[in-house]
Amino acid sequence: MKLHVVLLEPEIPQNTGNIARTCVITDTVLHIIGPMGFSLDEKAVKRAGLDYWDLLDFRYYDSYGEFLEKNPNAKVYYATTKAEKAHSDITYEEEVFIMFGKETAGIPKDILEKNKETCIRIPMLNIEKARSLNLSNSVAIGVYEVLRQWNYPKMR
Repeated sequence: MKLHVVLLEPEIPQNTGNIARTCVITDTVLHIIGPMGFSLDEKAVKRAGLDYWDLLDFRYYDSYGEFLEKNPNAKVYYATTKAEKAHSDITYEEEVFIMFGKETAGIPKDILEKNKETCIRIPMLNIEKARSLNLSNSVAIGVYEVLRQWNYPKMR
């Protein structure tokens, strides 16, 4: 069983640091598709990820196309507030990728339209000025739903 988190063009270093820490502690691979809105050398990224960076299974891609090319058989679920299915409505495969879009815009519409059958959402109230959850919180919710379904492999 292998879980992969994919961040598409992340913009906020603290979120990426927190996500990296979640990935380490859950044995999840972190994939980042650029461009990013910051450098991985920034203090905020390192601070949020604490001293976990050397433990992280991390892969970087210059574009979405490169990600698809290097992961040709990946079963990707696309997290978006626009999906019909909740993240908990899915029965996750033994190897799964969950993609999250950048903080200010999410995943581009053209990618979502090409992948409607694997778009998922985290249920939340529809509040006009509160668009969605924080990215690192959303990733944690998604990761732990998959792990719950897998009965928390290797965890105590």
